[in-house]
Amino acid sequence: TPLYSSAASDVYKRQKTYPYKMEDAPIVVKDVNGNILADGDTVVLIKDLKVKGTSVTLKKGTTVKKIKLTEDDQEIDCRVNGTSIVLRTEFVKKG
Repeated sequence: TPLYSSAASDVYKRQKTYPYKMEDAPIVVKDVNGNILADGDTVVLIKDLKVKGTSVTLKKGTTVKKIKLTEDDQEIDCRVNGTSIVLRTEFVKKG
């Protein structure tokens, strides 16, 4: 008897025949509502955030323009009040 089910075997076969590696797949970055984000988008903060290492607090409703996507699908790079910061996508919605 096999140590794995036939369904697991089918998944393994599909992984071997997939046309490209998972590392080569495009990164899809989504906001808190599931909307897909792209470079240059405008987002709005959904809650107050304290910025580590400073006394700055970003207020709920702050608009952030011209975001840049990072290699991590849960982080975006942006500038707020002249300061470059990285925001988690779970705290922004597409504006």
